[in-house]
Amino acid sequence: MKVMNLGAADGLPPVDWAAVTEKLETGSAPAPDASNSRTTWLSTINDDGSPHLTAVGALWVDGTFWFQTGPATRKGRNVARDPRCSLAVSVRDADVVIEGDAVRITEAGALARIAKGWADQGWPAEPDESGAGISAPYNAPGQGPPPWNVYRIALRSATVVLGTAPGGLTRFRF
Repeated sequence: MKVMNLGAADGLPPVDWAAVTEKLETGSAPAPDASNSRTTWLSTINDDGSPHLTAVGALWVDGTFWFQTGPATRKGRNVARDPRCSLAVSVRDADVVIEGDAVRITEAGALARIAKGWADQGWPAEPDESGAGISAPYNAPGQGPPPWNVYRIALRSATVVLGTAPGGLTRFRF
């Protein structure tokens, strides 16, 4: 991993990636009185090259983010055509933006593990009998009928901004 301290000119220390991933792994939400929120935002590329930004219920598992969507949704069509994407989330005292490629997952064991992750958070997802994705009694509006495709983001980079002293701004290239 290559670490670039983007705050060095301002005398800021580099961000510790291990501390960030610990917050991601534990689901560390921003403080109740923080100005940031826990919404996770996914950006994909429309067919005309413009960005498409939408909120998603992503999971951090095995050192990366995972998301799901219906194949007919705009984000589903976008990543099928061009897998490049970025995802942004706020955790306790930090904002994190990752960039990478959405990789569709159809392997049964991975789908079961990720569906369990969502189920453990309260959304009763499970692997679909077809083996194509996951199913649940409900999903966000506009996803279409199950099965929903599951994607893992193959990380290329992450940028982290610390919101508390001493502060920090660091880019990590994987």
